[in-house]
Amino acid sequence: MLVTGGAGFIGSHACVDLLDHGYEVIVVDDHSHSTPQVLNRVERIAGRFVGAVYELDIRDRRALSAVFDRHSVDAVVHFAAHKAVGESTRMPVQYYDNNVGGTTSLLSAMHEHDVRQLVFSSSCSLYGDTGGGPDGGPLDESTPPAPVNPYASSKWLCEQILADVCRHWPELAVLCLRYFNPVGAHPSGLLGEDPGGTPDNLMPYVAQVAVGRRKQLRVFGGDYPTPDGTAIRDYLHVMDTVEAHRVALDHLAGESGMRVFNLGTGTGSSVLDVITAFGSVSGRTIPYEIVGRRPGDVARLVADASAIGRAWGWRPTRDLSTMCRDAWHFQRLNPNGYAGSARRPGRRE
Repeated sequence: MLVTGGAGFIGSHACVDLLDHGYEVIVVDDHSHSTPQVLNRVERIAGRFVGAVYELDIRDRRALSAVFDRHSVDAVVHFAAHKAVGESTRMPVQYYDNNVGGTTSLLSAMHEHDVRQLVFSSSCSLYGDTGGGPDGGPLDESTPPAPVNPYASSKWLCEQILADVCRHWPELAVLCLRYFNPVGAHPSGLLGEDPGGTPDNLMPYVAQVAVGRRKQLRVFGGDYPTPDGTAIRDYLHVMDTVEAHRVALDHLAGESGMRVFNLGTGTGSSVLDVITAFGSVSGRTIPYEIVGRRPGDVARLVADASAIGRAWGWRPTRDLSTMCRDAWHFQRLNPNGYAGSARRPGRRE
């Protein structure tokens, strides 16, 4: 099993879950948005070693092909991507180059080595500023994509490429999981979200304010057409997210073509809802200021994720309070994130 971006926030949690369920895991990651130290923690939690770790950019086709040469890869879980909406509006070319270019490079290596199973990490952001489904409610997979920022557009482009490749490579089986807002941390407190610099995502920003690393939270926009004026998102525990990826792998065998599923709880929470919930579980006051809207953000994104439940019987089980509790547990035990953890060296090709 090859996991791209396996040292990242979602990728590292996926590695734990896959190891816990008997998979042999190979990781590739360039550590542009992660640290090698996290893999020590993955192994500590799982009680098993990651099979091999390669520090490389998946756009390096020669290096990536060498990984496939060395290992008998039967499936790929593809997390490697830049993922910050705000950053993508400042660095659009880099986002297309990394996210789309990385995906086509991976497909090339898979085709060359006849690897036919792929779980792709997609995003709800490709739905854009729809405001909800046809009746203003949650978004299902039939909602037409309407991305409004380069990050979302890059994910939509990847999906279109994957669908077209499946048409011309009939043996390929792809499951695209459009997840909404993964947050939280592993309940052990050893793994969590530790972005470099100022966080672009809400939950780690709130956690850093609660632990004293930052003075206050900036809330981007207080004038959205929502009950409290702040943006509404469907937050999904990272452990629920990665469990869905493992379930997806279990359903790839014998399949062909591409299927798309939303991952979410179906419950929307505003920025102020998250601040309140986090304050409750941490016992800390979260100071904040409301500033102008951030380019590329939308008012509301909430999932209708019933299709995956009907198909596989999978549903998320963890609520917002649990998400905040686990994120706080990680932040409290690791006030400076992964800084100072022992480095696990990667192999370079």
